[in-house]
Amino acid sequence: MRRADRVDRWLADLNATLDAAADLVARGREEFDGDPALPLAFEALSNRVGDLSKRLTAADPARFDDPMWPQAARSRDFVVHHYDRVDAHTLWITVSRSFPELRRLLERLSLSP
Repeated sequence: MRRADRVDRWLADLNATLDAAADLVARGREEFDGDPALPLAFEALSNRVGDLSKRLTAADPARFDDPMWPQAARSRDFVVHHYDRVDAHTLWITVSRSFPELRRLLERLSLSP
């Protein structure tokens, strides 16, 4: 598979992941706090977004040079390797505020459908 095809596939995956995150955030903070499955889902979303960020920056560093990309990757590393220290409030902020910022970055770069 060509690099450009991989990047396109990863961008599609990232957009789908951000859509799923927005759907879960729309349920609200109260439901997030009351349903133990939602923080775990947010961890999985953070993992996926960070992994895709790593792949995209490795595939095309010039195109994916915004500081938000390595920030997403570092957040993923923290969630994966220090899950016992993940704070629910910080996780909520990451998915409810930082993910929409990443979506806006994709739109500015014309990388979102």
